[in-house]
Amino acid sequence: MLLVNASRAHPLCDRVPRRTVLQVGALGALGLTLPGLLRGRAALGAPFARAESCVVVFLNGGPSHLDMWDMKPDAPAEVRGEFRPIATPADGVQLSEHLPRLARLAREFALIRSAHHQVSNAHAAAVYLALTGEDRGDATVAIGAAQNDSPAIGSVVSRIFPPRRAMAPYVSLPYRTKEGAGGPPQPGVYGGWMGQQFDPFFILKDPNAPDFSIPEVTLTPEVPLRRVGQRRGLLHAVNAELDMVQRDGSLTALDTFQQRALALISSPNTRDAFDLNRETPVTRERYGRNIYGQSLLLSRRLVEAGCRMVTLSWAPDANATWDTHGSNFTRLKETLLPQLDAGLGSLLHDLKERGMLEKTLVVCLGEFGRTPKINKAAGRDHWPGCYGLLLAGGGVRGGAVLGRSDEIGAFPAENPVTPQDIIATIYTLLGISPETEFRDRLDRPLKILNGAGRFLHELV
Repeated sequence: MLLVNASRAHPLCDRVPRRTVLQVGALGALGLTLPGLLRGRAALGAPFARAESCVVVFLNGGPSHLDMWDMKPDAPAEVRGEFRPIATPADGVQLSEHLPRLARLAREFALIRSAHHQVSNAHAAAVYLALTGEDRGDATVAIGAAQNDSPAIGSVVSRIFPPRRAMAPYVSLPYRTKEGAGGPPQPGVYGGWMGQQFDPFFILKDPNAPDFSIPEVTLTPEVPLRRVGQRRGLLHAVNAELDMVQRDGSLTALDTFQQRALALISSPNTRDAFDLNRETPVTRERYGRNIYGQSLLLSRRLVEAGCRMVTLSWAPDANATWDTHGSNFTRLKETLLPQLDAGLGSLLHDLKERGMLEKTLVVCLGEFGRTPKINKAAGRDHWPGCYGLLLAGGGVRGGAVLGRSDEIGAFPAENPVTPQDIIATIYTLLGISPETEFRDRLDRPLKILNGAGRFLHELV
């Protein structure tokens, strides 16, 4: 796992000189091996492949579809809630009045209004299903990430596609979201059975902080580029000694970590991508001066610099943001929707203006929706029976709406969509067959999508 702010190097690095270079060598996986690349070549050339990179904006906790992009103005008051719908340039498409910027961009994205599954009790199980397509069944206990989990989309992408330049292929920010405050890290963003070398590069600092930086990919004065080259040779020698002792998956991962980290630290392209001070104050304000707005701005910069996959998890823990069991309308109106509107709206606008949207798939979703009926705490509870999501770029047909919910947004009325369908569509648009198989650490053939999923061709 590549973890920014790792406090100690891997134990196997103890014999190698410390400071900056070996701190970087202890980072997590930026893995892409030649055999992995070659195995994935059979998946390339899909007729619907449009995207070269992908940004997943994950509204962790479960956003209310009924108050965002599937409003029911004719439903009873206890269902329709406090918000009014507003028109958009896309025919027949309405959004919440608190998403005005996204409403103006409705011709640039598509909506799915009939997603559904049956997992509602534990956020982690629903998150895992939404991000990997793996259905563990419902659960009433906290479930953490495990080595035998299905791999994240970004892990598969980083294994098959090398970054276009010296850049982390897969980045996750700004939190490693926990299953409740103090709970275990949620699954769905790790390499799982593919190995730790395919975990994301975690950015766990606030990009909105005045002192934001990523020292792990920044050269300090005492370690110039010449010394980085010298230490690369030393690392080769150390690894050769380790190979004589043991050569298993963990050591392979360690070698990958070191080589990728050294490539990052010596790359001006990488250092520039993380430097938000290169953006104008006006641009930074437009995205929103908060951790999520600036994370979306950083996501755009990372994609521009060659990163293949960015996953943004919008919560430090599952209950912190979009899990609106109480004060749903106040929280959405005052904080959540304005931040999403500014950040996601600016991301789509900038990708379009820079000619990048056609090659960048943007997906905004949560693990489920919220109950049609408002509860006594003026909130909405977990509801996997029907929910919505947004997709843009990467070949997605702007202004389209797939599926329809019933009159109160409780269940799909037309074209039901499963999480497996969504994952299959993301893979297909990225040029990866959902049927792709890799072998795990025990040499077992395993598919990247464990379950039937259809490509949603209606959106292309």
